[in-house]
Amino acid sequence: MSASLNYKSFSKEQQTMDNLEKQLICPICLEMFTKPVVILPCQHNLCRKCASDIFQASNPYLPTRGGTTVASGGRFRCPSCRHEVVLDRHGIYGLQRNLLVENIIDIYKQESTRPEKKSDQPMCEEHEDERINIYCLNCEVPTCSLCKVFGAHKDCQVAPLTHVFQRQKSELSDGIAVLVGSNDRVQGVISQLESTCTIEAGFENPPLQRQAAASGSGNGADSEPARHVFSFSWLNSLSE
Repeated sequence: MSASLNYKSFSKEQQTMDNLEKQLICPICLEMFTKPVVILPCQHNLCRKCASDIFQASNPYLPTRGGTTVASGGRFRCPSCRHEVVLDRHGIYGLQRNLLVENIIDIYKQESTRPEKKSDQPMCEEHEDERINIYCLNCEVPTCSLCKVFGAHKDCQVAPLTHVFQRQKSELSDGIAVLVGSNDRVQGVISQLESTCTIEAGFENPPLQRQAAASGSGNGADSEPARHVFSFSWLNSLSE
């Protein structure tokens, strides 16, 4: 009974740690948050470096110095909720650090220093006593050292599994940052096109033209502002 209770307690503790770890993963680099951690106005968190990467991807024409954006101000969207983040004159460094999350990360790392159980490590199907520790570059599958020495992958090129994992994760992180930045630029172009179409369509509607003319009191100089005033009301009439 005592052993059973100890196992259940350990299992529950491990589940809690796993759930906590998921909350400490950066949505850009897919790693545990790296200090300094910044909190966005929408209350989501990012590594400051990842926030800088997103900002640079969203604003590719801003000048940089040594890979760091030097222009102040600007904006980008949160990768978690798409909320627009408007930066002040301090740029990325104007975002507030989340010291609470940084402290939680320190505590988590202290609690996670216990050695990994052997049963949790993946084992080779061909050699049951061998851990999977290398990656076959030809077959693109993880395998063990014995498979390389005299097994199915003896004529293949291999690399340490950890190196391949880190490289692929880095490539994925860079791709996510580029996609987030590209999406922001596309959304900006779409918004501009929608505004242009709304203005042009509004002036093809005769009642709206009369309203615009009346608002302008016959003054041609006021016709352009009238477009912006009445285009939204005309768009609402279409949806009714």
